[in-house]
Amino acid sequence: MSTVAIIMATYNGEKYVGDQIDSILGSSYQDFELFIHDDGSKDGTLPLLRTYEEQYPDKIHVYQNVTNMGVTMNFLNALCHTTSDYIMFCDQDDVWKNNKIAITLKRIRHMEAQLGKDRPLAVFTDAVVVDQNLNVIKNSFFCSSHLNTRKTDLPHMLMENKLIGCTVMVNAALRKVIHTHELPTNARFHDWWVGLIASAFGKIGFINDGTLLYRQHGGNVVGDIGFGAYIKNRITSIQMQKEALRALERQAIDFLHIYGELLNDHNKEILEQFAYLSQENMIRKRMILIKYGYLKTGIIRNIGLMLMI
Repeated sequence: MSTVAIIMATYNGEKYVGDQIDSILGSSYQDFELFIHDDGSKDGTLPLLRTYEEQYPDKIHVYQNVTNMGVTMNFLNALCHTTSDYIMFCDQDDVWKNNKIAITLKRIRHMEAQLGKDRPLAVFTDAVVVDQNLNVIKNSFFCSSHLNTRKTDLPHMLMENKLIGCTVMVNAALRKVIHTHELPTNARFHDWWVGLIASAFGKIGFINDGTLLYRQHGGNVVGDIGFGAYIKNRITSIQMQKEALRALERQAIDFLHIYGELLNDHNKEILEQFAYLSQENMIRKRMILIKYGYLKTGIIRNIGLMLMI
């Protein structure tokens, strides 16, 4: 068993997946295995993956899902089937820097030394935003999106995800929480779900370094839209944003249902207040947001939140 398991989810990714696999194979840290779970690709992705598997049988393992799961469930299901001490998520279209595994592993081991290996931990990093040809667009995803990476406590994470899935590493203790309970039906994204687990039961760490080239090509499931585009989107689609808030409540209800017995009284109260926020009147909603700290990053986002809630 390798120390690090890397989970890659693929779907019609033949154009870029070779670049991604090559970058991982060139990592300075080599005690890893790459587990690729294809979600029913209809292009040449699977034959290409099989070629890599034949060339690197000790490193690369390819699986094809019986039915299409979608990106979130594909990652969470794959996570449950790993046995390594540490697990990383990987997109099909990025390019990893050769020190990505090493520096992330160093941080999470340091956190385990401080907090114990039985605490669910997650580490995420910054990313360099590039175009489809790997030309740099922005040197920092978080600077361009104006997201505060220090706000990873449970109230903030319920309202706003900070983790970029393709930069995340989690430890075996976090995997155990997921593996020993039912999988969610209303998780917004896999990285958000593991972030909630780490914030509720353990800790989240951040590395202020772009450890990968985060490729933007128009086909991304989630990508970097920039802060200006974010604000424009929020202004022009108020109803959509209200529905997004309801989706966050459903995610919180799922979390309560699945992990309620594990939560301490303080965190259970935080989850319960957030999960049923829509049942309160307008004034009470705003009071609860402020009291418990269910806030986003920055004044502009929070003004929008207060007007919309």
